[in-house]
Amino acid sequence: MRIPSIEIQLQTLPNTPGVYQFYGSSGEVIYVGKAKNLKKRVRSYFNKVHDYGKTNILVKKIIDIRHIVVESETDALLLENNLIKKYQPRYNVLLKDDKSYPWICIRNERFPRVFHTRRMIRDGSEYFGPYTSIKTVYTLLDLIKGLFPLRTCNYDLSKEKIDSHKYKVCLEYHLGNCKGACEAKEYESSYQNNITTIREILKGNFKSSINVFKTQMKSYADNLEFEAAQSLKEKIQILENYQAKSTIVNPKISNVDVFSIVSDESFAYVNFLQLSHGSIIRSHTLELKKKLQESDQNLLELAITELRQRFSLESNELYVPIEVELGSNFKITIPKVGDKKKLMDLSIRNAKYHRLDQLKQIKIIDPGRHEVRIMAQMKSDLRLSETPTHIECFDNSNIQGTHPVAACVVFKNGKPSKKEYRHFNIKSVKGPDDFASMTEVVYRRYKRLLDENKPLPQLIIIDGGKGQLSASLKSLEALKLRGQIAIIGIAKRLEELYYPDDPIPLYLDKKSETLKIIQQLRNEAHRFGIEHHRNKRSKTALNSELESIVGIGQKTILELLKNFKSVQRVSFAKLDELEHVVGTSKASIIYNYYQNNPRE
Repeated sequence: MRIPSIEIQLQTLPNTPGVYQFYGSSGEVIYVGKAKNLKKRVRSYFNKVHDYGKTNILVKKIIDIRHIVVESETDALLLENNLIKKYQPRYNVLLKDDKSYPWICIRNERFPRVFHTRRMIRDGSEYFGPYTSIKTVYTLLDLIKGLFPLRTCNYDLSKEKIDSHKYKVCLEYHLGNCKGACEAKEYESSYQNNITTIREILKGNFKSSINVFKTQMKSYADNLEFEAAQSLKEKIQILENYQAKSTIVNPKISNVDVFSIVSDESFAYVNFLQLSHGSIIRSHTLELKKKLQESDQNLLELAITELRQRFSLESNELYVPIEVELGSNFKITIPKVGDKKKLMDLSIRNAKYHRLDQLKQIKIIDPGRHEVRIMAQMKSDLRLSETPTHIECFDNSNIQGTHPVAACVVFKNGKPSKKEYRHFNIKSVKGPDDFASMTEVVYRRYKRLLDENKPLPQLIIIDGGKGQLSASLKSLEALKLRGQIAIIGIAKRLEELYYPDDPIPLYLDKKSETLKIIQQLRNEAHRFGIEHHRNKRSKTALNSELESIVGIGQKTILELLKNFKSVQRVSFAKLDELEHVVGTSKASIIYNYYQNNPRE
């Protein structure tokens, strides 16, 4: 069957919620997406040239469009998620971390066992989880084991087999870890009461368990059964200690899922917290690899759907940092203040720490990938047409126009290239004129690079605001380089970035990696320039007066300073003292000079 043209397919799409699939030339699914309005959403791919290159490539490869109509946005989200996992299209977000997670199982049997497993068997047993950390599972099982003596054997403890005395108690019974249900030493009702309490603990409801234990403890104490009362008191303390460690917010906040997102150029990190009775009972961060510059909203919607499926989340109340469209079945809250906002901040902090850990690992394991990521991030943040693998930064240094110098520092792939650092002595400017000095330095730097046929940088950073930036542009225009090299100025006060012909500065996040690299460039240029300025000033301050004496050379000056320690002591020295150091003829020249030019 011949595939109709794309234009015909677009005209026949319905105006209803659904999921669309783009097919390539070889018949494979290359992209899956969801939409509230299929027709509008799919047509948007073909109505314009997209800013992101990969999207344009995707559109060129689309041969066929297929769609599935659903009843609601929620159904669309679920179907999209399942189709992405089924087909793994080339241009869809890559869902990472598809490992199996541990569960705590309450076995469907007469005297239920409680244990951890990574396999869910549909046999009527209850499963709690999955948990993101096996350590959490072991902690909970140790807690349960310390509170309740439960059986660990896999015997079929049916009433007929127990009555027939088929089994004998084992070592666990003699150790006090089991009450011997296999020999009818424990009633089924009391065992089931323990299981009911365990079920509430696994749900995060410690309050009811503690209240039951307190009632029993009081009853034992009233009946003078102090050993049993003490045993229950210890159990209460164990539960309260565990609760104290897990309680984060107001206990009234119950059965709520918190989701947050942190993203960069290539990846997004979605953290979720599951709350029950004010306690965080589960936390996990999902990593998503971007393919088409997806928005945070779309990524968060996809991640919420995936996490709810993966962890069997049933809560319909969600806390999120931004607006999401999940359908009318959910109560969506964007916290602004109070305990809810604290929870959201905690979730965002977890996502940021996870991202930081991943970046540190990449930096160690794969430094090349780290550099590529940083450069791509800078290109995006600074709105550049080229990746800034070669950056140069300029700074002036002088004191009221005296000893004016400038410095140029060079960074390659985000790291200092110190062999390429350059000092400049200002030649054409008189007095304190930073703008003219910047014009001279930038011109000299790139005139030389052009003359020597050396590579030019992709980005120039000027330490200063609009004035210094305009002065630098004059040089680039004179060399016909304007438009070939990106140039920005950074002002110190608010760390604002200025662009040519744009009166409104750009403000980057204070914690962004791009701003940190720019600050490092600026600080390095300042340090390098100040160092040169100080050296020049010190040299002038020490030697200028002696060098101005006709007939006195560098060796004589060094000898004088070696013996007299300062120029001032030389000026006040007696003739015989000078003769002792440099001889008669030179001593008389120096002595006569200071006699004719006395120091104040």
